[in-house]
Amino acid sequence: STISKNSLKSSLLKLECHFTWTLPKEDVDLDELEETIHDQIKYLIESNIQNYNLLSYVCHLKNSNEEALRNLQNAEEVVIKNHPDEIARRSLVTWGNYAWMYYHMERYEEAQIYVSKVENSHQNLSSTDDGKICLPEISAEKGWALLKFGKKYYEKAKECFENALQIDPNNPEFNAGYAITVYRLEDYSYRKCEDRSLSLRPLQRAVELDPKATFVMSLLALKLQDLGRDDEGEKYIEEAMKKAPCLPYVLRYAAKFYRRKRNVDKALKVLEKLLKITPNSSFVHHQLGLCYRTKLFHLKNGQRYTHEEQENENIQRSIFHFKAAIDRKTKFFSGHNDLAEMYALARRYEEAEETFQKASQINILSDDDQQEFCYRYGAYQYFHMKSESKAIEYYLKGIQIKTNSLYFFKCSKGLKKVLEQRIQRGLGDATVFGTLGLVHSLNDQKKEAVECYEKALELCPDNEEYLSALYELRLSI
Repeated sequence: STISKNSLKSSLLKLECHFTWTLPKEDVDLDELEETIHDQIKYLIESNIQNYNLLSYVCHLKNSNEEALRNLQNAEEVVIKNHPDEIARRSLVTWGNYAWMYYHMERYEEAQIYVSKVENSHQNLSSTDDGKICLPEISAEKGWALLKFGKKYYEKAKECFENALQIDPNNPEFNAGYAITVYRLEDYSYRKCEDRSLSLRPLQRAVELDPKATFVMSLLALKLQDLGRDDEGEKYIEEAMKKAPCLPYVLRYAAKFYRRKRNVDKALKVLEKLLKITPNSSFVHHQLGLCYRTKLFHLKNGQRYTHEEQENENIQRSIFHFKAAIDRKTKFFSGHNDLAEMYALARRYEEAEETFQKASQINILSDDDQQEFCYRYGAYQYFHMKSESKAIEYYLKGIQIKTNSLYFFKCSKGLKKVLEQRIQRGLGDATVFGTLGLVHSLNDQKKEAVECYEKALELCPDNEEYLSALYELRLSI
């Protein structure tokens, strides 16, 4: 019997699974994501149903459909082994993925079988007449998948975990997912100078509900460190390392903890151990690069000249590891910037320029990223290439992206400094004063802004832009 492709498609679109959760392959580095999932399957055994489901979707995105089907089989085996009493409930996402897989492989009969399996299970599991069903496990699984597709999806992931927690507030796994998401969102938003303690309570609660969750324990340690509670944090790090001495996720955060505590040698020791366990991890290489960079800056602040050899060695090692990190994770934005800055310190300017350009062309940059790029590239132009005009161009671009964020302040401070230096050297033309006026007005310094625009207009009397800026400022004072 032939199944109408159109009616099948409309049933498929109603399924809750990776194919309907809008996870586009442009937003991730598929090879790197695949490797991350393999690592998690190896080390975080408890979430393997979700990992196999997501891995199957990644295989499909990489056009290896047979392997995708094998991973769905793996997911089914884990369900049978771990949840023999809840097979339907635990398999809905897997079955949805099966239906889509067979649809893409043009095996419509088999696709229909899985659509029916999901629909029948909904009827059996549902308490409402229309067979609508809201399972917290499915919301959580969607949350984990969104989390892996990058920071663009963190807000959506948080909503998914919130939905799951509304139905089952004491579930340790949902609490862990929620805490990790809030931590990541905060880690990202702290750059906008916001409150940094929002994730503290969710992390503490997740650890209370599951004292074996060493991964979450390590994040709690870092959060306490953020809040200046180092000693408390260190207790958690040591407990996590005792409970899971070979778990990559614990070791990587322990290394980060010690590096930020300025105990670089201890951090390096942990990272060297970790590199043996996960030799391909871009995270580990990036952290190694940061450690050597930290060593370099400590040297620089000491007595300079005796250290030249060590200084070069730290630069070379840092370059080696940053490069390894971005080779393994091609859309790694801060990794690219860190490498470019190191090339600049090594006076390898062509490579620095090329790496900065690659950073700016990554296709998933948020406004915050763009603004960070403008600051770091502007600083590179100013300090290394001695190009004031290029520095002005990028700092200016940076402050126009958004205000009240960390990199707005950095761009704005950099720009003010360059413009004021020009004025001191007697190079203050209309453009310099006009630009300085804009900086002041974006920083809400209206009186200073008015003075600058007046100066600009003395030098260039009929400039429309300065006239209208001045007019608006005077209205608002």
